[in-house]
Amino acid sequence: MTKPKRHPPELIRPGFPPGVLGAIVLLAGLAVIGGEFFVYVQYAACILALIMTVFAVQGRKWLWLLPLIAIAVVWNPVWPLRLADDLWSSLHLLGCAAFIGVGVFMRTPDHQSSSRDGDGKRR
Repeated sequence: MTKPKRHPPELIRPGFPPGVLGAIVLLAGLAVIGGEFFVYVQYAACILALIMTVFAVQGRKWLWLLPLIAIAVVWNPVWPLRLADDLWSSLHLLGCAAFIGVGVFMRTPDHQSSSRDGDGKRR
């Protein structure tokens, strides 16, 4: 009797959607730096970074935690950092690059794909 072949799980990018959303938030946030709506940008950026942090921990991708935790700390709305507007602009662009970079390059195994047959249907 032959054993069924076990294929390695497919690699997925779970952080791609929140990474793109985070980049959009930070790019749009360039327009409201120093304004009253900047706190909403801080909330959105911090929450999206923490969502991506959960995906990195679940996938055991420890190196990707560094930029995500940095984003969560810098854009923390509970204890906000008081920085110059020029520095905020630069940080927004760096944060945008970090969101996109982590979203594109952090790949984790899809454990749900091992319970599907070749047609994508569950067994």
